[in-house]
Amino acid sequence: MSPNMQTALKRRRRRTNPMDEFDRLPPGARRWLHKAVLPWSARSVARHWAEAVSRTGGDEAAAHAWLDTLERRLLARDALATGGVVSPAKAR
Repeated sequence: MSPNMQTALKRRRRRTNPMDEFDRLPPGARRWLHKAVLPWSARSVARHWAEAVSRTGGDEAAAHAWLDTLERRLLARDALATGGVVSPAKAR
């Protein structure tokens, strides 16, 4: 694996069609996924989107901010695990 492809994040193979799962995402989740840095699965985004909407009382902008925070935490954790120096704030 080349150095720029190293990651400690889990990768799973699914038997479902990823495009079908993406098409079933709510529009707000699709908008967020479009600007995401990590290669999120539609299933994972659906789960985290439901949690974000629940935590923010249905406010889409706040849900996007919550997901951004989650992604920054994952990027920081991955940078530590791979020995890389990645600034999550500069990842966008």
